[in-house]
Order: sequence, then C-alpha cells, then structure tokens
Amino acid sequence: MGSGVRGISRKDLIAMGIGVVLAGAPLVAFDFWLSGIVDRQGQEDVNTAARRAITLAENRVGSVLRSLEDLARRGVTSCQPAHIEAMRLAAFTTTPAKEFSIVGPDGTTLCTHLGIPLGFRRVMASEPIAGLEGAILDIAQIGEDRMVRLRRETANGAIAALIPDELFLPQVSTQGGPISARTAMFTRNGSLIAANGAPQSEQQKPFITGRLASDKFGFHFEMSVPRSRIAANHPDLEWLSMIATSGIALVLIGFALLFPRRGGNNPIAELERALADGQFVPYYQPIVDIRSGQLRGAEVLVRWRKPDGTLVLPQSFIPLAESSGLIFELTKSLMKRVCAEAGTAIGRRPALKISFNFAAQLFRDDSIVKEVRNLFAGSSIDMSQVVLELTERDPIENLTETRRVIAALQGLGIRIAIDDVGTGHSGLSYMLKLGVDIIKIDKMFVDAIGTDRNSTTIVETLIDLAHNMRMDVVAEGVENFEQVVHLRELGIRSAQGYVFAPPLPGSAFLQLMESLDPLPAESVEGKVAGAARRYMSARNRFNAA
Repeated sequence: MGSGVRGISRKDLIAMGIGVVLAGAPLVAFDFWLSGIVDRQGQEDVNTAARRAITLAENRVGSVLRSLEDLARRGVTSCQPAHIEAMRLAAFTTTPAKEFSIVGPDGTTLCTHLGIPLGFRRVMASEPIAGLEGAILDIAQIGEDRMVRLRRETANGAIAALIPDELFLPQVSTQGGPISARTAMFTRNGSLIAANGAPQSEQQKPFITGRLASDKFGFHFEMSVPRSRIAANHPDLEWLSMIATSGIALVLIGFALLFPRRGGNNPIAELERALADGQFVPYYQPIVDIRSGQLRGAEVLVRWRKPDGTLVLPQSFIPLAESSGLIFELTKSLMKRVCAEAGTAIGRRPALKISFNFAAQLFRDDSIVKEVRNLFAGSSIDMSQVVLELTERDPIENLTETRRVIAALQGLGIRIAIDDVGTGHSGLSYMLKLGVDIIKIDKMFVDAIGTDRNSTTIVETLIDLAHNMRMDVVAEGVENFEQVVHLRELGIRSAQGYVFAPPLPGSAFLQLMESLDPLPAESVEGKVAGAARRYMSARNRFNAA
C-alpha cells in the first residue's frame, strides 16, 4: 500500500545529525551570553534597589534630624504642656517620625508627644551620627517593635524621635511588585537596623548581591536576590531565551537538511524590511492639564502594523532595534510620519508639545543634534514644541558627554524629559547632572499614591526637587479619577493615562485635538469653561469607538 509521505532516508538522518551538532556550539554560546545578561540585569536591579533604599533612608533621617534641630533651637527640653504641644506639631509635619520624646540625662524617656504610658524600652546599640555634633542614633526595642531612635542632645538631656525600622527597607521592587529578596540596613558601625527575608545560608539558591553605603550618614544597605527571580521579573529575557534557542536550532537543522540558502526569518532583516515599507506607525497618548482639562500635548508611541493588519507592541521589537543599531532609523521614521500626518495641526497650536522616546544611546554622539535639526527644519512643528524623552535599558556610561549633547539640543529650543523616574536607572543623579527640563513619574508610584505611604513620600520628594530645579512634572499611567485628585493635591499639573485616553492612531488624535482645542481659538474664558465638557465628550466618543 502506497504512502503520501516520503520516508526519512539515511542521508536525511545524517543531515539532521550534522544540524544538531552545528546547533550545539551556538546554543552553548547563546546560553552563556544570556546568562551574562541575566547577571547584569540582576546586578542592575539590585543596585537600583540599593540606591533607592539609601536615598529614602537619608531623606527620612534628614527630615527627622531637621525637626529635632528645630525643636532644640526653640528650647523644647521639658515635659511642659507647651513643649508637648510643640512635639505634637513636629510629629504631624514629620512623616517618618512616629514619636517625639524628652530623654533625661540618664537616658530615661521622661515623656512623649503621645501622652500615653511608656511601656518597655531598651536601647541595644548607640553611635554618634558623623558630621552632626550632638546627634546620636540608637537601635531600640520599644515594646515588641524594633525602632531607630534619633537623639539631639541638649543641656538637660536630649530630645528624641522614633522611626520604625521598616522605613529603612524598600517595600516594593523596581518592577512594582513585592520584594522577593533578602534586604538589610546597618549603621556605620555595623549594627543591624532592619532586615527581612531569609538569610542566604537558609536558601539553597544562587544569589545576586548588591551593597551600597550612604555618604551622608554612613548607612550600609545589602540586598540579595535569588538569581531565578531575575528572569521571572523580566519576561522579555524568558521570551528572548525561548525564541532565540528555538530559532537557532530550527535554522541550523533546516540549513543541514535543505542546504544553504538565504533565510527569511532573520528578525533584524524583518525589522529592516518593515522600516523600508513604512510599517512602524505613531500612536499618540494625550497629555492633559489636570487642573483645567485642556490638552497639553501627546507622547508618541510606536506600533508595528504588519501587512495583515495586526499591531505589535513596542516591547516586542524595541530591544532588538536598540541592540541592532536600528533604533535611530526607527525613531527618525516615526518623527517624519508625525510631521507628515499631524505637523500642521500641532504647529498651529504653539502651546502643544509632542514627545518622542529617545534611547539613551542616541545621546552619545553630538551628530544627533544636526540630524534632529534637519528633520524638523522643514516641518510645521516648531523646535520649542518638541520633547525628547530619555529612555534607557542600560546605564548611561558618560554623563558628561550626554549632558553636552542634551545642552546642544536644548540650544535648538527642544526640551528634554527623563522617562520613568524612580525606576531602572532613572534616578536622582540623572535629574541633578543632566540638566533636563521635565521628569515623568513612573506608573508604579502613581498606582500606589493614596494607598502606600512610602510611594507617596517618594513622589512628594521628586516633585519638591523638580520644582526647586524648575522642572516640569508629568505623571504617567493615571487610570482613575481618585489618582487625578491625589496628583492635583501633590502639585502635579500634567498627566497621561487611560483615564484620559489610550494611545490613539493619528486620525483619532487629530479629531480629539480639534474637539479639545478647535481653531480659530475661542476666548480664554470660553476655552477654560468648555475644556472639561469637550474633553469628556471626545473621550467618551473615542472609547465607544
């Protein structure tokens, strides 16, 4: 009886064996390469968490010490009613402190601002705070709780404040989830302040460890993350491993079976073809003034629209575009597309800003300044309307050179923003050293505002710092009106997120723009009065569509 399927010949089996052998070496090399990526990413995650923990600890201790210094300067040294009232006011305005107290010359707590029985108290370790005369840090047992007590010595004893030990440790990971790591904070002399998670010796897992010391107060922070958690926290690595491993094996076995021929599944070649065919299209996420309801601009987000109409989200191809060197061609293509489809409408509204994500690697060479200038020279969009958002997957290696390129772009009138501030590499050092114009607060912190006191404190610190440095602030990922209310109370004016509108294709964004900011312009009074009504009407229409 005949068969419609050809049997596998000996020649085929030999060819398949050759393919497997040929695949072995690249797969081993790839596994080694991917392992290095996991280690580097894990170390960066750990180092980022350590920097955040040290910064938070410094800010909290600093604010409490300033309150103690203020009370001491005002002569609050006794348990008189007026002095108790002064401590109560300090406790109300000093978020990290849970108790202010008067301590006698023998170290005994005489009274607190709470006016309740003192209960069990024991000091387990004490050491002076370097650089601050008369300031002492105690590790204390208060009832069943372990706390840090800061003391400011006075002529009659000291005035002190208690900070819960958990405020010295990060409560959320850099990805926004719970901490699945061993963390610990120590004093300058090595006394344990706080710790959570099981010690490494109790867990039979390979760990990635980071350590960082505070230059200001001498705290030492340690963090150890199971290596297995790194890939789990970065699904792009798991995806890359699965796709690349399968791809290498299939391509090489196919090569052995079918003999050398040009492969059609090269992802870089596919990206190049998509660029040439104009398959990368801009989507616009509106940025809204949360006080007036007016449109302030939009962030341009890229989508890959394939010939069959399917849309591919950027996390699936941006890492490859960056690693392959195609990221600027992709960014330039996106800018040209925006100029062509929305340039006239944006240009006629000088107050609107249009933001483009700009990979950190693009700031390494000042030739980018000429490229960007030439790109917008013939456009209706003015340079002063352009915002470049610095995004990065790897830390900036040369801050001085990056700052020089940023300054040259700012010289053209372009504004520079730092994206996802508070996570990844986007920390305080970038804010302080790069001279940017705008910071964008990451969705992770916006989600926790009003529910997580630590995240609220971080946001408040970032806003205060930005305002002091004359930077604008934009909140990302706003999803409900409760968050809008909290952000407005914190002093933020601009925000973006699904509560206003999802990323919109060009035609829909142009219609939204015309609805919110029609031309010719209305009177100022009419525009402000009608902005909220027009916005809600337009948003409902696009959501229904």
